[in-house]
Amino acid sequence: MGACPNGILPADRAVTGRFITLEGGEGVGKSTQIRAVAAAIEARGIETLATREPGGSAGAEAIRTLLMEGSDDRWDARSEALLFAAARADHVARTIRPALERGAWVLCDRFIDSSRAYQGGGGGITDSDILTLHGFGSNGLLPDRTFLLTVSADEAARRLIERGGSDRMGNKPADYQARLAARFVEMAKGEPARWRIVDADATATAVTAAILAELAEWL
Repeated sequence: MGACPNGILPADRAVTGRFITLEGGEGVGKSTQIRAVAAAIEARGIETLATREPGGSAGAEAIRTLLMEGSDDRWDARSEALLFAAARADHVARTIRPALERGAWVLCDRFIDSSRAYQGGGGGITDSDILTLHGFGSNGLLPDRTFLLTVSADEAARRLIERGGSDRMGNKPADYQARLAARFVEMAKGEPARWRIVDADATATAVTAAILAELAEWL
């Protein structure tokens, strides 16, 4: 595991598993890819846990309801950041770390980088503040590899309509969504050893193959 950009180190643990995260805006296909990649890894005889944020543990799922429902202005950016950090702390302690310690691969739909993009790039909170919360709540845990899935605006809109609309986070205004997309790309380019950018306008099968190719060194 690498260090966070502000120097926070992940907590010591017996690492035998791998921690993989998928990031991106609304409608990029993260959930579809989590399922497909998890199935492909399991087919190789490796225990795999697919999870999501916010959520992934009982406490985090309770907080998810607070975060994902209601009007766009239900919470300000600081309140959101605190709620996401609390959910993540419970998720890491009760689900992610135990799985990694027993040798499983954990595939997570969003993690700390979504907070850095949504409450940072989108909401205006500093990256340092978000990472400080992460250092305290989750001991600075970082993924082994993070995939940024990108799609065109038209394709994202089509997929959102197909799945029946978006949640409170996805309903934020266009200027927020533009800042969000720019922030994800900025983070990916700033940490090339950890991040991989995948064109998710391609077919789902092609996207899965591209992700697996970037994991081949560990399989």
